[in-house]
Amino acid sequence: MTAPSAYLPVLQSGRWFAHLPPAFSDALIDMGQLRQLQTGEVLFLRGDAPCGLYAVLRGAVAISGTGGRADEARSALLIRLEPPHWFGEISVFDNSARTHDAHATEATTLMHVPHERLQHWLKDHPEHWHTLALLLTDKLRSAFVAVEELALLPAPLRLARRLVMMAEGYGQWNAEGQSRRVIGISQEQLSLMLAISRQTTNQILKDLESRHLVRVQRGEVEILDLEALRASCY
Repeated sequence: MTAPSAYLPVLQSGRWFAHLPPAFSDALIDMGQLRQLQTGEVLFLRGDAPCGLYAVLRGAVAISGTGGRADEARSALLIRLEPPHWFGEISVFDNSARTHDAHATEATTLMHVPHERLQHWLKDHPEHWHTLALLLTDKLRSAFVAVEELALLPAPLRLARRLVMMAEGYGQWNAEGQSRRVIGISQEQLSLMLAISRQTTNQILKDLESRHLVRVQRGEVEILDLEALRASCY
Protein backbone atom coordinates (compact mmCIF):
# COMPACT_ATOMS: atom_id res chain seq x y z
CA MET A 1 0.00 0.00 0.00
CA THR A 2 1.30 3.47 -0.90
CA ALA A 3 2.52 5.51 2.07
CA PRO A 4 1.91 9.26 2.53
CA SER A 5 5.65 9.83 2.12
CA ALA A 6 5.27 8.89 -1.57
CA TYR A 7 3.40 12.17 -2.01
CA LEU A 8 6.08 14.27 -0.33
CA PRO A 9 6.84 16.28 -3.53
CA VAL A 10 3.16 17.29 -3.73
CA LEU A 11 3.12 18.33 -0.08
CA GLN A 12 6.36 20.25 -0.40
CA SER A 13 4.97 22.18 -3.36
CA GLY A 14 2.68 23.90 -0.86
CA ARG A 15 3.86 27.05 0.92
CA TRP A 16 2.61 26.08 4.39
CA PHE A 17 4.04 22.55 4.48
CA ALA A 18 7.32 23.56 2.83
CA HIS A 19 8.04 26.01 5.66
CA LEU A 20 7.11 23.73 8.56
CA PRO A 21 9.76 22.88 11.15
CA PRO A 22 11.04 19.39 10.28
CA ALA A 23 9.72 17.97 13.55
CA PHE A 24 6.17 19.00 12.61
CA SER A 25 6.28 17.98 8.94
CA ASP A 26 7.79 14.59 9.84
CA ALA A 27 5.11 14.06 12.47
CA LEU A 28 2.31 14.85 10.02
CA ILE A 29 3.70 12.34 7.52
CA ASP A 30 4.09 9.74 10.27
CA MET A 31 0.53 10.23 11.53
CA GLY A 32 -0.96 10.58 8.05
CA GLN A 33 -3.15 8.00 6.38
CA LEU A 34 -4.09 7.94 2.70
CA ARG A 35 -7.77 8.11 1.88
CA GLN A 36 -9.38 7.65 -1.53
CA LEU A 37 -12.69 9.28 -2.50
CA GLN A 38 -14.75 8.73 -5.60
CA THR A 39 -16.52 11.51 -7.51
CA GLY A 40 -19.34 12.91 -5.36
CA GLU A 41 -18.34 10.96 -2.26
CA VAL A 42 -18.85 12.82 1.02
CA LEU A 43 -15.86 13.37 3.28
CA PHE A 44 -17.79 15.05 6.08
CA LEU A 45 -20.97 17.07 6.56
CA ARG A 46 -21.86 20.16 8.60
CA GLY A 47 -22.43 19.08 12.19
CA ASP A 48 -20.14 16.04 12.01
CA ALA A 49 -17.68 15.52 14.83
CA PRO A 50 -14.04 16.62 14.35
CA CYS A 51 -12.15 14.03 12.31
CA GLY A 52 -8.74 15.63 11.78
CA LEU A 53 -6.66 17.53 9.27
CA TYR A 54 -6.54 16.83 5.52
CA ALA A 55 -4.23 17.56 2.59
CA VAL A 56 -5.38 17.23 -1.03
CA LEU A 57 -2.84 15.11 -2.90
CA ARG A 58 -4.77 14.43 -6.12
CA GLY A 59 -8.17 15.48 -7.41
CA ALA A 60 -10.31 18.12 -5.71
CA VAL A 61 -12.60 18.67 -2.73
CA ALA A 62 -15.52 21.10 -2.71
CA ILE A 63 -16.43 22.91 0.51
CA SER A 64 -20.08 23.92 0.44
CA GLY A 65 -23.06 24.86 2.57
CA THR A 66 -26.84 24.94 2.44
CA GLY A 67 -29.10 27.55 3.99
CA GLY A 68 -32.68 28.82 4.10
CA ARG A 69 -35.98 27.16 4.88
CA ALA A 70 -36.27 23.49 4.05
CA ASP A 71 -38.64 24.18 1.15
CA GLU A 72 -36.44 27.00 -0.20
CA ALA A 73 -32.97 25.75 0.71
CA ARG A 74 -30.12 27.02 -1.43
CA SER A 75 -26.61 25.69 -1.80
CA ALA A 76 -23.40 27.68 -2.02
CA LEU A 77 -20.03 26.40 -3.18
CA LEU A 78 -17.46 28.22 -1.06
CA ILE A 79 -14.22 26.92 -2.48
CA ARG A 80 -12.76 24.10 -4.54
CA LEU A 81 -9.56 22.75 -3.01
CA GLU A 82 -6.87 21.14 -5.16
CA PRO A 83 -3.31 19.97 -4.38
CA PRO A 84 -1.50 21.02 -2.24
CA HIS A 85 -4.27 22.53 -0.07
CA TRP A 86 -4.69 21.64 3.59
CA PHE A 87 -8.08 21.97 5.28
CA GLY A 88 -10.04 20.98 8.37
CA GLU A 89 -8.00 23.02 10.86
CA ILE A 90 -10.96 24.88 12.42
CA SER A 91 -12.21 21.80 14.24
CA VAL A 92 -8.65 20.96 15.28
CA PHE A 93 -8.56 24.24 17.21
CA ASP A 94 -12.01 24.39 18.79
CA ASN A 95 -12.78 20.65 18.92
CA SER A 96 -16.27 21.47 17.64
CA ALA A 97 -18.45 20.16 14.85
CA ARG A 98 -17.69 20.68 11.17
CA THR A 99 -18.97 24.00 9.86
CA HIS A 100 -19.56 22.97 6.22
CA ASP A 101 -19.88 20.01 3.87
CA ALA A 102 -16.92 18.52 2.02
CA HIS A 103 -17.14 16.14 -0.92
CA ALA A 104 -14.92 15.01 -3.79
CA THR A 105 -15.63 16.61 -7.16
CA GLU A 106 -13.56 13.94 -8.93
CA ALA A 107 -11.50 10.89 -7.98
CA THR A 108 -9.45 12.25 -5.10
CA THR A 109 -6.56 11.19 -2.88
CA LEU A 110 -6.18 12.80 0.54
CA MET A 111 -3.73 12.57 3.39
CA HIS A 112 -5.72 12.35 6.60
CA VAL A 113 -4.16 13.19 9.97
CA PRO A 114 -6.63 11.76 12.54
CA HIS A 115 -8.00 14.20 15.10
CA GLU A 116 -7.10 12.35 18.29
CA ARG A 117 -3.54 11.55 17.19
CA LEU A 118 -2.93 15.15 16.15
CA GLN A 119 -4.38 16.51 19.40
CA HIS A 120 -2.20 14.16 21.43
CA TRP A 121 0.93 15.16 19.48
CA LEU A 122 0.22 18.87 19.83
CA LYS A 123 -0.34 18.44 23.56
CA ASP A 124 3.18 17.05 23.81
CA HIS A 125 4.57 19.68 21.38
CA PRO A 126 2.55 22.87 22.11
CA GLU A 127 5.15 25.08 20.43
CA HIS A 128 3.70 24.00 17.06
CA TRP A 129 0.19 25.36 17.64
CA HIS A 130 1.32 28.72 16.27
CA THR A 131 2.53 27.11 13.05
CA LEU A 132 -0.81 25.35 12.64
CA ALA A 133 -2.58 28.65 13.30
CA LEU A 134 -1.00 30.09 10.15
CA LEU A 135 -3.31 27.81 8.14
CA LEU A 136 -6.27 29.35 9.93
CA THR A 137 -5.18 32.97 9.51
CA ASP A 138 -4.47 32.43 5.82
CA LYS A 139 -8.02 31.17 5.27
CA LEU A 140 -9.41 34.07 7.32
CA ARG A 141 -7.63 36.61 5.13
CA SER A 142 -9.05 34.98 2.00
CA ALA A 143 -12.53 34.94 3.54
CA PHE A 144 -12.38 38.67 4.28
CA VAL A 145 -11.32 39.37 0.69
CA ALA A 146 -14.23 37.29 -0.63
CA VAL A 147 -16.75 39.08 1.62
CA GLU A 148 -15.40 42.47 0.58
CA GLU A 149 -15.59 41.60 -3.12
CA LEU A 150 -19.14 40.29 -2.74
CA ALA A 151 -20.19 43.60 -1.15
CA LEU A 152 -18.29 46.01 -3.39
CA LEU A 153 -17.50 44.56 -6.81
CA PRO A 154 -19.75 43.87 -9.81
CA ALA A 155 -20.10 40.27 -10.96
CA PRO A 156 -17.64 40.48 -13.92
CA LEU A 157 -14.80 41.65 -11.68
CA ARG A 158 -15.61 39.08 -9.00
CA LEU A 159 -15.57 36.27 -11.55
CA ALA A 160 -12.31 37.38 -13.16
CA ARG A 161 -10.63 37.73 -9.77
CA ARG A 162 -11.83 34.31 -8.66
CA LEU A 163 -10.43 32.72 -11.83
CA VAL A 164 -7.07 34.39 -11.19
CA MET A 165 -7.07 33.21 -7.56
CA MET A 166 -7.87 29.66 -8.61
CA ALA A 167 -5.25 29.71 -11.36
CA GLU A 168 -2.69 30.82 -8.77
CA GLY A 169 -3.78 28.15 -6.29
CA TYR A 170 -5.13 30.75 -3.84
CA GLY A 171 -1.52 31.64 -3.12
CA GLN A 172 -0.79 28.23 -1.60
CA TRP A 173 2.08 27.16 -3.86
CA ASN A 174 5.61 27.44 -2.59
CA ALA A 175 7.22 28.39 -5.91
CA GLU A 176 6.76 31.98 -7.06
CA GLY A 177 5.03 32.51 -10.38
CA GLN A 178 3.47 29.04 -10.49
CA SER A 179 -0.01 28.87 -11.97
CA ARG A 180 -2.56 26.38 -13.22
CA ARG A 181 -3.56 26.81 -16.87
CA VAL A 182 -6.71 24.67 -16.77
CA ILE A 183 -9.20 25.10 -13.92
CA GLY A 184 -11.49 22.13 -13.46
CA ILE A 185 -14.75 23.93 -12.69
CA SER A 186 -18.11 24.10 -14.42
CA GLN A 187 -20.16 27.21 -15.09
CA GLU A 188 -22.73 25.95 -12.59
CA GLN A 189 -20.08 25.62 -9.89
CA LEU A 190 -18.74 29.10 -10.65
CA SER A 191 -22.21 30.57 -10.35
CA LEU A 192 -22.72 28.88 -6.97
CA MET A 193 -19.32 30.04 -5.78
CA LEU A 194 -19.97 33.67 -6.68
CA ALA A 195 -23.69 33.84 -5.84
CA ILE A 196 -24.66 34.90 -9.37
CA SER A 197 -27.02 33.30 -11.85
CA ARG A 198 -25.94 30.64 -14.33
CA GLN A 199 -26.99 32.98 -17.16
CA THR A 200 -24.85 35.84 -15.84
CA THR A 201 -21.88 33.50 -15.42
CA ASN A 202 -22.24 32.36 -19.01
CA GLN A 203 -22.41 35.94 -20.31
CA ILE A 204 -19.28 36.98 -18.39
CA LEU A 205 -17.33 33.96 -19.60
CA LYS A 206 -18.40 34.61 -23.20
CA ASP A 207 -17.07 38.16 -22.87
CA LEU A 208 -13.75 36.89 -21.52
CA GLU A 209 -13.60 34.39 -24.39
CA SER A 210 -14.22 37.15 -26.94
CA ARG A 211 -11.20 38.99 -25.50
CA HIS A 212 -9.09 35.80 -25.81
CA LEU A 213 -8.47 35.67 -22.06
CA VAL A 214 -10.04 32.25 -21.43
CA ARG A 215 -11.42 29.26 -23.30
CA VAL A 216 -14.50 27.61 -21.80
CA GLN A 217 -14.97 23.89 -22.27
CA ARG A 218 -17.25 21.37 -20.60
CA GLY A 219 -16.37 21.25 -16.91
CA GLU A 220 -13.30 23.47 -17.16
CA VAL A 221 -11.97 26.93 -17.92
CA GLU A 222 -8.61 27.29 -19.65
CA ILE A 223 -6.65 30.45 -18.90
CA LEU A 224 -5.17 31.75 -22.16
CA ASP A 225 -3.57 34.98 -20.88
CA LEU A 226 -3.19 35.14 -17.10
CA GLU A 227 -1.49 38.54 -17.09
CA ALA A 228 -4.25 40.12 -19.16
CA LEU A 229 -6.92 38.40 -17.06
CA ARG A 230 -5.29 39.76 -13.91
CA ALA A 231 -5.19 43.25 -15.44
CA SER A 232 -8.91 43.01 -16.20
CA CYS A 233 -9.65 42.63 -12.49
CA TYR A 234 -9.08 46.33 -11.80
